[in-house]
Amino acid sequence: MLELAALAVLSTSATALEEVVVTARRREERLVDVAASVSRLTPDALGRLDLTHHAESLNRVPGVFLQRGSGQESLLAIRSPVLTGAGACGAFLFLEDGLPLRPTGFCNVNELFETNTAQAAAIEVMRGPGSVVHGANAVHGVINVLTPSAADLAGVRLNAIFGADDFKSLGFALGDGRHAVQGLVRHDGGFRDDSEVNELKFNLAHDRELAGGELRWRAAATRLEQDTAGFIRGFDSYRDPVLRRSNPNPEAFRDAESLRMSTTWNRSDCANCDDEARLILRRSSMTFLQHFLLGKPLEKNAQTSAALGFARSRPLAREGWSWRAGVDVEWADTSLLEIQAGPTLEGSTFARSIRPAGRHYDYAVEVASIGGNASIEYRSDAWLWRTAVRADAIAYSYDNLMRDGNTAEDGTPCPGGCLYSRPADRNDSFSRLTPRVEVIRHVSESQHIYAVLAEGFRPPEITELYRLQRNQSVADLGAERMRSAEFGWRFAFGDSPSPSLRGNLAVFRARKSDVILRDANGFNVVGGRTRHEGIEYELSWQALPRLRIDFGGTLARHRYDFSRAIEGGETITAGLDIDTAPRQIHRLALSAQPQERIDLELDVRRVSAYYADAANLRQHPAQTVLGARGRWRLTTDLALTLEVDNLTDRLHADRADFAQGDWRYFPARRRSAYLGFDWRSR
Repeated sequence: MLELAALAVLSTSATALEEVVVTARRREERLVDVAASVSRLTPDALGRLDLTHHAESLNRVPGVFLQRGSGQESLLAIRSPVLTGAGACGAFLFLEDGLPLRPTGFCNVNELFETNTAQAAAIEVMRGPGSVVHGANAVHGVINVLTPSAADLAGVRLNAIFGADDFKSLGFALGDGRHAVQGLVRHDGGFRDDSEVNELKFNLAHDRELAGGELRWRAAATRLEQDTAGFIRGFDSYRDPVLRRSNPNPEAFRDAESLRMSTTWNRSDCANCDDEARLILRRSSMTFLQHFLLGKPLEKNAQTSAALGFARSRPLAREGWSWRAGVDVEWADTSLLEIQAGPTLEGSTFARSIRPAGRHYDYAVEVASIGGNASIEYRSDAWLWRTAVRADAIAYSYDNLMRDGNTAEDGTPCPGGCLYSRPADRNDSFSRLTPRVEVIRHVSESQHIYAVLAEGFRPPEITELYRLQRNQSVADLGAERMRSAEFGWRFAFGDSPSPSLRGNLAVFRARKSDVILRDANGFNVVGGRTRHEGIEYELSWQALPRLRIDFGGTLARHRYDFSRAIEGGETITAGLDIDTAPRQIHRLALSAQPQERIDLELDVRRVSAYYADAANLRQHPAQTVLGARGRWRLTTDLALTLEVDNLTDRLHADRADFAQGDWRYFPARRRSAYLGFDWRSR
């Protein structure tokens, strides 16, 4: 939850008002012309955004709260509580170079480990709905991992890092300006028993001019092999120096692979003239043991998919006016198998009897979708107005590859029906219109205010529709949607071009309806509602020529807006805080350069207390964690680094919750040091 190793530079409006971002509209534009909260993380001088996990960089963004699990696992919040369950990932859209990592309906909460964030050129985080541009799943926010250009990788680069718990990382990059390859091999021995992680990541890049525009070809491959450590249980067990290193599930593992190839072409012939075409081919597969379920069944899932998009923008005859329109189509072939090797040995007699050995689910789902968007805007020296709308249609074709119903694989009934229920073959479709209205007022060259009304949506995930339980044979689910309003102010004070104080402030309010949940009967149903209000801030103060102070944080409330009994014996009551939703998160970073070749950084992050259950009866305490980093540039091509995580050696937890009648924790590492070198030949 609070990993603070290798510090990335948070390059947002707090550090550069004229910065260019791409995520808000799928094309480059000045941040001051974006009516949205977009933060851009860029690598430090060592050329990496994170050391051991993408949480290290993303948790520097206001409004983001990424809790680490075991190995490379994580759970995410963007202007939301930390979401869990089958549809949790559907609230956020994960992109690489503007293209989704997974097809619609087949997301995974851990899919960011399918990107090479450590060697990325930048990570952009857009907070709030982005469905009018990106379509489904861009509800609470969008994370876009941007790969380097071939020109950026010209020459040869090597780096190596060694650290705590047998951590080793070796990276390289090689390019000639038009073609480039980079890769990363990473091993983490894990601080808990049987929690080793091994990763391979490779990227290829080719850039060239074509038909008056720029062609970018990218390929990516990743492989993850990890031994997974489960929750430790018992109140404050994360403080026990022995128990926190234990692993109650030494048999657990996760193996995952991904392959992607994408091509984008852009051409700009004049101001407000732009043509774009994009294509991506994707394949991913994952096998993991569901050690958190009784019987510990094995899951295997896979997808093969393709997506194609076109967009065009042109000026109108009337000065200052322009339009933009685009279309996206997607096809995917997905599958899921859940199988239990032997009889269930845990739980009560009844719990064991309804969880038979053999296949629980075995199905394939074909996904087809089409979406179109159109916008019109007006620009002047002082104003920018933009109105946009998008229409999406999504279809699932579900094919059950075993017996319908909730019997054992061979048809043997369980007392009262087996837990796992398989619907008969069926087709489902979903459609949605999503609008967005923006206005920006350029008060001066250094002050800009904006307001936006937007809507986001997500259709049910495939697992919510077809991976049913108990006696439910059909899940009659609709699309979740969220309506949001935001007001923001970007500013800079002091002498240009390097003002001493820069920053931004955003105030937001959102309501989400038709939230999908599992009720007290174990059925997937709609009807939930939540509300979200808060303030986010980013400030950068150049206090002295060699001392910069960065502040960032969030003050927010995330609450239930309905009352209902839910699975696990809990009851939701309107007005209470949603569990795992801290009201305050703050970060302070001090960056100093005592000598020309030495850089020092100190990072402090505080997460307030949060409720660990829906009834708000149990609360996990606030936690403050420090990290430090030093860099010594021996020559222009060689640098040594020392990074220390959890500087004060606090006993804290990456995640805490209360479920199944007990406290559960993912303990965090104690103080950990990492020594590395980076070499580059231009």
